[in-house]
Amino acid sequence: MECRLYQPQDREAYIALMKRVFPDDPPWKDPALSLDLKVAFQPELMFVAMQGAQMLGTVMAGYDGHRGWIYSVATDPAQRGRGIASRLLEMAEAKLASLGCVKINLQVREGNEAVVAVYEKNGYQVEPRISMGKILHKPDD
Repeated sequence: MECRLYQPQDREAYIALMKRVFPDDPPWKDPALSLDLKVAFQPELMFVAMQGAQMLGTVMAGYDGHRGWIYSVATDPAQRGRGIASRLLEMAEAKLASLGCVKINLQVREGNEAVVAVYEKNGYQVEPRISMGKILHKPDD
């Protein structure tokens, strides 16, 4: 397995993986749109895990100069339990640290205890926060 920066030739494999891992995502989380916006803004914070031409996993991170964020981690369902998510998190964390980031935040969908366990294994802790959001425009706008 090779973990590396996302490259343009990974696009179709990335979109297919995200659709497999998050089939019920709402339209505003369209993986192609999210990818295009991320690559245009901070391509150095997109990592993939590859086995030959097969994408095993990906992580999208962000940094605004104040906090780092893990926006998404996706591992091919058939490849879970191999440490792929942990390896990708390590890469994202190292890059964020090199940028001066001192704290990383992330969000987990309510009820996804398996993913909470993966993050806890990697040193993340549940914090007493309420997450709020606002959709500014729908993809159809």
